[in-house]
Amino acid sequence: MMSGNYTTIDNQNVSGSVPAVSDSPGQVSVKFNDTNLQTFPPSGAQGKISAAAGPPRDADDTFSKPVSGSSESPSSGGWFRIFTIAAYQPYFDVDTSDVLERIKYSLLPFGGSFNEKTASNPDLYGPFWICTTLIFVAASIGTFVTYLAHKLQHKEWNYDINLVTWSAGLFYGYVLVVPLFLYVILKYFSAPSTLVQLFCLYGYSLFIFIPAMCLSVIPMEMFRWVITGVAGIMSALFVALNLRNHIVSAGERWFLIVAGIFLLQLALSVVLKLYLFNVSV
Repeated sequence: MMSGNYTTIDNQNVSGSVPAVSDSPGQVSVKFNDTNLQTFPPSGAQGKISAAAGPPRDADDTFSKPVSGSSESPSSGGWFRIFTIAAYQPYFDVDTSDVLERIKYSLLPFGGSFNEKTASNPDLYGPFWICTTLIFVAASIGTFVTYLAHKLQHKEWNYDINLVTWSAGLFYGYVLVVPLFLYVILKYFSAPSTLVQLFCLYGYSLFIFIPAMCLSVIPMEMFRWVITGVAGIMSALFVALNLRNHIVSAGERWFLIVAGIFLLQLALSVVLKLYLFNVSV
């Protein structure tokens, strides 16, 4: 009934659900499937929308596919791949235990099995940080040695910034140029070896010079020569013995190649001693 501007509903047939309206002619009844509205998404999802997310069926994937008739693939980029980080990522895929184990082998030169142990996974991570550490150690220790020598004789001392640049050029250049040159020689004699393995071998061979430089702080010239000589011989033996088995296949000249490798590594230690620890006041 109507009372003023308000509409009231009789109490009859109000409680409970609204009674269903009987179908009348000309009307269409719509039936819905039973669903559980308490959970999302419903367990029995039907239609185009399903539980598994995915792109629309009519999506345009023209730009996600390689051009037909071209040899380009997502995994290969030709020569341009060497300028990407992904090309060098496998050579840095090592953990601390791997690096420490390889450093331990570099301090035991008579084993001669370093190449065999790193053949499946040669790394550049260890050589990079060994060379970087050597640069700062050589510059700082060399500076401290000259400073100490001047102070003991009560003379004026000036810092030499060239020690940093000279050390960087020496260690980075040695680890890059010498293995590359040796790789060309081994290829000429058809000796089995890879460039990354040579970089790895020469990089770890320089680790022995880090403790040797730290011990060179002791102001005794004879002691410095002994330390430099021992470090140079151990490093040279480590490289020569690990490459001997690969160079034997080069024929009768394998001994000359091994001897050249040994002498070149020994010359590096002499250069370090003469330039970094030859103090003149």
